[in-house]
Amino acid sequence: MSRQISVFATLLALCAGSLPGFAADDDYRDERTEMVEVAVVREGITNRAVIQALLEVPRHEFVPTSLHKEAYVDKALPIGYQQTISPPYIVAYMTESLDPKPTDRILEIGTGSGYQAAVLGEICKEVYSIEIVSQLGRAAGKRLEKLGYDNVHTKVGDGYKGWEEHSPFDGIIVTCSPESVPQPLVDQLREGGRMIVPLGERYQQVFYLFEKVDGRLKPTKLVPTLFVPMTGESEERRVKQPDGSNPEIINGSFELDDNKDDQPDHWHYQRQVERVTGGARDGEVFLTFKNDEPGRPAQMLQGLALDGRHVAFVNLSVDVKIDSVTPGEKSFDQPAMVIHFYDQVRRSLGEGIVGPWLRRSDWERLGRRIPVPPGTREAIVRIGLNGATGSMSIDDIKLSFIPR
Repeated sequence: MSRQISVFATLLALCAGSLPGFAADDDYRDERTEMVEVAVVREGITNRAVIQALLEVPRHEFVPTSLHKEAYVDKALPIGYQQTISPPYIVAYMTESLDPKPTDRILEIGTGSGYQAAVLGEICKEVYSIEIVSQLGRAAGKRLEKLGYDNVHTKVGDGYKGWEEHSPFDGIIVTCSPESVPQPLVDQLREGGRMIVPLGERYQQVFYLFEKVDGRLKPTKLVPTLFVPMTGESEERRVKQPDGSNPEIINGSFELDDNKDDQPDHWHYQRQVERVTGGARDGEVFLTFKNDEPGRPAQMLQGLALDGRHVAFVNLSVDVKIDSVTPGEKSFDQPAMVIHFYDQVRRSLGEGIVGPWLRRSDWERLGRRIPVPPGTREAIVRIGLNGATGSMSIDDIKLSFIPR
């Protein structure tokens, strides 16, 4: 822990020393600093310009007033029209992967609240951002103007067509998830430029970083991600739509790791988890979560379509081995598997819990039948230590269901 604090303090000092307006004196300065320490630096972001930008941008200005107290928590928050502002870590990760420079001109597809554009605006010469939802696009434009981001230009329109009159761009960041990269964006990226895009199906997306070489995109597969929500016109264009009447967990035994990064494919926002080979309950590998700091996340999650009109119950089960666990300070800081239910506009409808698991044990199969609220249209399965300290191993997560 002391090393983590030392690393953050060093980066913080470097950023503060290089930015005259660092950490503007507002009511959320301390919360913003803690957000950057906990959700950004501690999770592996090292780019000084990115850290500096997140310390500067007042994230609370980009969420509804009723959510100001949650603005600096590392989670997505609703901003209306079935859209969300991305978690701070995801904004930092995408920005660092793009590696923008002060002389760059960047195109963003999916303005949303305008937060990502503001972060880019702190770093780059010019940012051009397009939003297909007119109400969001207009509101974001006014917000960015009010906050003084004169180098950020917004418009309402189809982002997949790009912004040709301002091309070519040094970088493109896509914050909505197409099934493939739209050709206009390929055309409008300069030779040698970079583009980061979450590609894939509705609940199974992966970040890809592209570099344009000889007119073609050279891909690098990064980590799985989950953009919630993904709705609207771009979502309706998808060839393959999710089937909420047949919910499933993908890669529940963690065998798949196509990009060989030692993280199981199809699981998102993995924190403090190790993929272990040998001694598995199913297949060749299992996962171990370890945490020595109370309250720090050690977990992962997977989203799925789940239609409560067709599904009455889900059966969730997993092989678990507890080496040593101490609950954290909050009631939910305990190892468990949780399924969160959401309706069609992503309001929470409650949750079901398998666990908590507190006693030391060898491998054992644990599960529970959980009722599904009829209004459910999607769900997120989360598993891990969830803020507890200690060590826990898991394997072979299974989900089955009983029709309504």
